[in-house]
Amino acid sequence: MSALGTLTRLPGAVTEFSNILLTTKDAEIGASPKDVIWTHRKVTLYRYRSQQRTHQVPVLLVFALINRPDIFDLAPGASFVEYLLAEGYDVFLLDWGVPDDEDADMGLDTYVCDELHSGIRETLRASGAPQVTLLGWCIGATLCAMYAALMRDGALPALPTPAQSGPDAVDPVRNMILLTMPVDPTGSLYTDWVGGDELDVAYVAERLPVIPGRAIDWANKTMKPVTNWWSTYRKLFSQVLDGSVKREAYQPMARWVGDNPPFPGRAFQQWVTWMYKENRLAKGTLRLRDARVDLGSIDLPLLVVTAGADHIAPRHTTLPLLHLVSSPDVTHLDRPGGHIGLMAGSKARKEIWPDLVAWLTDRSDARSERQEST
Repeated sequence: MSALGTLTRLPGAVTEFSNILLTTKDAEIGASPKDVIWTHRKVTLYRYRSQQRTHQVPVLLVFALINRPDIFDLAPGASFVEYLLAEGYDVFLLDWGVPDDEDADMGLDTYVCDELHSGIRETLRASGAPQVTLLGWCIGATLCAMYAALMRDGALPALPTPAQSGPDAVDPVRNMILLTMPVDPTGSLYTDWVGGDELDVAYVAERLPVIPGRAIDWANKTMKPVTNWWSTYRKLFSQVLDGSVKREAYQPMARWVGDNPPFPGRAFQQWVTWMYKENRLAKGTLRLRDARVDLGSIDLPLLVVTAGADHIAPRHTTLPLLHLVSSPDVTHLDRPGGHIGLMAGSKARKEIWPDLVAWLTDRSDARSERQEST
């Protein structure tokens, strides 16, 4: 575009740019039809409606505590939920909700031993399936791994299935997919920021029943300040100016990024202390309700996904998991992209979703050896 053309288009571009930013909050996200299956406190289990379920094992999606799970179902054509449904999967989603002051007592043990455990129970009940595939992302992946370790060690109550009950009930988790999972944060920027004595996390948790979502969002954006507070908007304005902007692509993601629920104070203190200050999970010293979380107990089919440009959970903080578990069936996929862009970027539908489904398909119908031997 010539300098004169740019100057001529500038007033209209400024108006359009402003309109996109001001109406982002109206963008529709998480629109795939779904039904409420179970609720407890602020937590809700959803089941997505489908007329073409062909796989035996349902998929339960679990996201982080610091963002909304709508990222799994961002927009038509950019929805991983939509993709799974089209492939014939029975899809459930565990939504942690929006905690407030009355939820300050919720710790990692609450999320793993109560909410996730009950969510899996209700998934099995609603689907009629004997087992489920857990798909966790970010903190959600870490919670899933904690759960699988405790379940395999018998530290959690058995979940009766439609086929079996009582002490003979099978392990309710058939497979597990862990996306950009923090395991050993040694050498990460998060550890540099919160792992030392400079942050008195106990003091923060005592004075804030829930940590404001905006505070956590600000801290995360500060990890890449130029990108988050300049480059993103500069790129958007350039696209508006040259007429290539896609409002329907920008606004859903921007709305999701700006929607950060509070983090219960107890869970926040435990997460920062146990993961970044003391590195308990990787060291094998983390305990939930007096039960040790031993990642070596995880022996189920496992798919671990890392992102080459991930600054939240860099690849090197996830890779130790491959050597800590005891599963004979472990697959590692490393892909380009960032912590979120890996799964929700414009290339995800072609570059990662088919790989996840291909891995799942081989493990979602035939009965597992472990189940057959029970």
